[in-house]
Amino acid sequence: MDGVSVLVGAVGGALGGNIGGTLLRKYSLGTAGNSIVGAIGGGIGSWVLGAVDAASRTARAATALSGGLDIGTVLGTVAGGVIGGIVLMTVAGFIWKFIGVRGR
Repeated sequence: MDGVSVLVGAVGGALGGNIGGTLLRKYSLGTAGNSIVGAIGGGIGSWVLGAVDAASRTARAATALSGGLDIGTVLGTVAGGVIGGIVLMTVAGFIWKFIGVRGR
């Protein structure tokens, strides 16, 4: 997995963290907190998705060498980032609420 894929996943994760914060206001960390934690979760999520997706690495490498853009891979990376961002934001928000860091 290259750095661009992780970056795309992190951007998707920041979006996912904010979506999760909007849907689960109880666990929201604020816009900045949701974005930061979501970006971390998105980077991890896209990395895990890339590691699991080892079967199509050869096809992606051939596409990259030919200068083409594999839209399926990009959408998969973004989806993995969004899901990873939502999951990590929810877990972090639950922990923050459980240990009483926030005063809401």
